[in-house]
Amino acid sequence: MTTDLLGVGLVLLGTLIGALGPIFMKKGAEKFTINPIKILKNPLIILKNYNAIIGCGLFGFSAIFFVWGLRHGELSVLYPITSVTYIWTCLWSTKLLNEKMNRSKWIGIAWILLGVVLIGLGRA
Repeated sequence: MTTDLLGVGLVLLGTLIGALGPIFMKKGAEKFTINPIKILKNPLIILKNYNAIIGCGLFGFSAIFFVWGLRHGELSVLYPITSVTYIWTCLWSTKLLNEKMNRSKWIGIAWILLGVVLIGLGRA
């Protein structure tokens, strides 16, 4: 089986959407509690953490594109592409969380891209 560009595109779309999940979860972490006393007093406290719920939903939504993409290629090619999620997460965090990128992070992104390209070359 070869891997179609459609499969690669669907997985990449899934990574773009899935990378927003940790952004919302980070925002939701500020209100997150596992304190049993607080949960017993107000069980809905978990359901009122909209950012955490949105983050989980984005993870699930991205999985739809990943599974759809798997129909169009080899797992050994498509699964490593999911590492692009780390790149999107770094870029989203600079825009939406005002986090800073440094040289080490950029070098890490370059290594991830190199790895994805090398694996992608073997897709035929």
